[in-house]
Amino acid sequence: MKATSTTRPEPARPQGSLPLSVLTVAATTFSVVTTEMLPVGLLTSLSSGLGVSDGTAGLTVTLPGVVAALAALLLPVAVRRADRRTVLCVLMVLLAAANLLSALAPAFGVLLAARVLVGVCIGGVWAIAAGLGVRLVREEAAGRATTVIFSGIAVASVLGVPAGTFLGELAGWRWAFAVMGAFALAVAGLLAAVLPPLPASAAVRLGTFPGLLRGPRLRAGLLVVLLLVTGHFAAYTYVRPVLERVPDLGAGLVSGLLLVYGIAGIAGNFAGGALAARDPRRALLAISAGLAAVILLLGPAGGSLLASVALLVGWGLAYGGVSVSTQQWILAAAPRAREAASALFAGVFNAAIALGALTGGLVADGLGTTDVLWLGGGLAALALLVVASAGRGTREGAGTDQKSVPAPDGVRDGKGVSP
Repeated sequence: MKATSTTRPEPARPQGSLPLSVLTVAATTFSVVTTEMLPVGLLTSLSSGLGVSDGTAGLTVTLPGVVAALAALLLPVAVRRADRRTVLCVLMVLLAAANLLSALAPAFGVLLAARVLVGVCIGGVWAIAAGLGVRLVREEAAGRATTVIFSGIAVASVLGVPAGTFLGELAGWRWAFAVMGAFALAVAGLLAAVLPPLPASAAVRLGTFPGLLRGPRLRAGLLVVLLLVTGHFAAYTYVRPVLERVPDLGAGLVSGLLLVYGIAGIAGNFAGGALAARDPRRALLAISAGLAAVILLLGPAGGSLLASVALLVGWGLAYGGVSVSTQQWILAAAPRAREAASALFAGVFNAAIALGALTGGLVADGLGTTDVLWLGGGLAALALLVVASAGRGTREGAGTDQKSVPAPDGVRDGKGVSP
């Protein structure tokens, strides 16, 4: 189909240092990830406050992930040609409302309903924000902008969730959700103020996804996402009991080590993003090999404090680069349909989180907590084989995917935006 008259020119992209718009989108990803994981640190007080078991309270984490996987695919279709700045603002206002509803929830059912709204926001934000770096800056800075946007994940783990947990312990779990709601509302205001108009580059339709999946490099990238993220969450969910078995490593030191892991994750995000901007395949070869090695070695190294600490830091460095590197692969594999490809990426990523937690729990209950390391490391090793077999050519503009995927409506230049 030809471009319609509603397609508008792409806004001018600034030169030089990264603009405030990129940092604001990073604050948006920080908001959704912090909100998604906030119940993890509040689980005990939340369950006692609403009169449910810890296992039932865990649904506040599982349910948003499942909803997010669906929302990532369906929301871009639903909003079609709406300006993406408007969509992001609406999603952040909805996130603020969901957090406020969580803070005021009189019963667990109301809290779950609020968490469904959170899932919609998570999926929608990632489907749109993941590919925005290339639209907000000039081409030579697109890789760095994407890395900064994805840094919201690691910063949420290091700062957002611990801060929410501390506030929950200090003033009660309801205040943690209330403050997060106020923060999300402030981010919505910033988005409206600093983002340029972002007209939809193409109307995403459900029929777009099967066409994209015909591209072999895109399929390989999504399979790598599924394997790495499932393996990571299967193993990392149970890393605390694994570490507590290490001699001379008490519970207090475990918390400190997990903070160090998070800081290593921030460093890994920027290191992986810098490498992936030049060559996504090389970045994912290094990341997959590193993850497989450190996770598989952590079990046998359990008798050594020094080795366990070194491997945990290596785990943080390696996994910190997963999100941004796989996203760079996906964008390079489908340069003419970035938003639809990002929607697939976000859907698979969130589904993998839920799958990892589920499979890890089954293995831990059936075989033991240390056996989840074999599962996680094995899946990372499989991802390494997939990346290696995909061959070269995953840089932007390379590969066969451009030929196998027709340009969506409104796209004429092969870069995902209309001139």
